[in-house]
Amino acid sequence: MDGSGKTTQLRLLDNWLRGRNVEAILTRQPGGTATGDRIRALLLDSKSAGLDSRTELAMMFADRAQSIAEVIRPALDAGKLLLCDRFIDSTEAYQGGGRQLGSELVLAMHRLVCGDLQPDLTILLLPNIEVCLTRARRRNQRASGQTSSQAGNQATPDEDRFEREQDGFFQRVHQAYRAIAQREPVRVITIENPGDVQAVHRELITRVEPRLRAAGILR
Repeated sequence: MDGSGKTTQLRLLDNWLRGRNVEAILTRQPGGTATGDRIRALLLDSKSAGLDSRTELAMMFADRAQSIAEVIRPALDAGKLLLCDRFIDSTEAYQGGGRQLGSELVLAMHRLVCGDLQPDLTILLLPNIEVCLTRARRRNQRASGQTSSQAGNQATPDEDRFEREQDGFFQRVHQAYRAIAQREPVRVITIENPGDVQAVHRELITRVEPRLRAAGILR
């Protein structure tokens, strides 16, 4: 979820792997390609507030198709390890759950666009919603130059379109993520209520390292 610290943890994991002579390709969605970055800018722009939910879903998969063509397939075909900041689970949670389009539609779109492509392992950081929103808004306050006293707990002008959603939206996203984790307990590693950055990193490594060794990525 936004504000969970996932991007920070992904970079720390990448650094940890490099320290063990394992090179990974680091990417994100939406974005990660020139076309994807333009799609991302439209999706996150608060001026796109009137974007229809199905249009939003189609844009997410347009971004993903380009990412697969330019980044993911070439990396996998070359035998590279790929670390991706968001993939299908995020779309199922945000568009399927948050936008209430439903998992069935999202997963049908995934099969159409991505075929049988699935992550081997998903790391889900799941703090409570209030923590996520507070972190996200503080981040945007820093970016806009506002202080906490100036902005309070309100959305800032620079806050992206998703972060401006109401609490009910994030409740549905949170529930959808939890449902995905329960449905796929082997693939999805869940870290509840992540706090201190280094403590979360240590827990993440403790849980991920055996999987990497079993896959022959670490020796």
